[in-house]
Amino acid sequence: MKTVDVGVVGLGYWGPNLLRALSRLPCVRVRYGCDLDEGRRAEQARLYPETRFTGDFEELLSDDGLNAVVVASPVSTHAGLAEQALLADKDVFVEKPLAFSPVDAEQLVTLAARKSRILMVGHLLEYHPAVSRLKALVSSGELGKIFYVYAQRLNLGVIRRDENALWSLGPHDLSVATYLLDQEPVEAQAVGHSYLRNGVDDVVFANLQFGDGKAAHFHMSWLDPHKERKITVVGSEKMAVFDDMSRDEKLKIYDKGVQKTEYESYGEFINLRFGNIAIPHIPNDEPLKLECEHFVDCLLERKQPNSDGCSGLRVVRLLDALQRSLDSGGQLISLGETSRV
Repeated sequence: MKTVDVGVVGLGYWGPNLLRALSRLPCVRVRYGCDLDEGRRAEQARLYPETRFTGDFEELLSDDGLNAVVVASPVSTHAGLAEQALLADKDVFVEKPLAFSPVDAEQLVTLAARKSRILMVGHLLEYHPAVSRLKALVSSGELGKIFYVYAQRLNLGVIRRDENALWSLGPHDLSVATYLLDQEPVEAQAVGHSYLRNGVDDVVFANLQFGDGKAAHFHMSWLDPHKERKITVVGSEKMAVFDDMSRDEKLKIYDKGVQKTEYESYGEFINLRFGNIAIPHIPNDEPLKLECEHFVDCLLERKQPNSDGCSGLRVVRLLDALQRSLDSGGQLISLGETSRV
């Protein structure tokens, strides 16, 4: 089996997790770990003695034997580092979000296509076994006609300084909602509140409207007494809930719905139906492992990732539109409008 040589850039919050997951794959050799912080490099070097740790990104770019670069640095650096790696003919994995602006994200997608390079974005939940099962339920029609989706991503902390709750927490559920519904919204709206730091929204309520009448609602906050990671899909025949905080019941399918019956004498009659709750078996595979395996498979087989650059661009466009709505105090934004610079 061919070995893939990879370098991980950014060893702060999420980078060590990617380093761990990649180093455990049999056909991967993590050649580099890169971070400006010497203490972070020293900490990881004790765990991975065969990996070279450096503070110089140019070392990775100039190494012709390095196949791919994994970018897990601060969001503000994603676009710049990814662009340099693509220009150096490296395949690239970028943690979410792909960039801070649709313009930068679109340039990366265009560059990756021009250079014939793999560009994958870390939309982790799209590789979660429960979300994959939920996607199958939606696609098969078992839930009936989908009416709306809503998501809750809440916790007390970690409180950010350089990004609000929308940009920090939103990419997860925005990617899943568009993945499940398999379409892009036509309108976006968001309101937020800053309680701890001026100008940084600790809580955000966001809405997306789709052309066929479907809707999606998102509640994002790091200032909440509950720790919740939950997505609910409401259909005409059944309803389903993905609860990532549940240990053994990640997915529940509710045989509940509304039936309309036409009576000749009384007109339309609405009947509520309450059935059983099904809890399907979900494999206990780590989503990060599955995501990394998929990235490596794409490298080896030269195929397009499920969460490719276009998927990352779609999410950045949504984040941008919702941010513009936040900035305007909750104005309804058409996704055909020009994005902010």
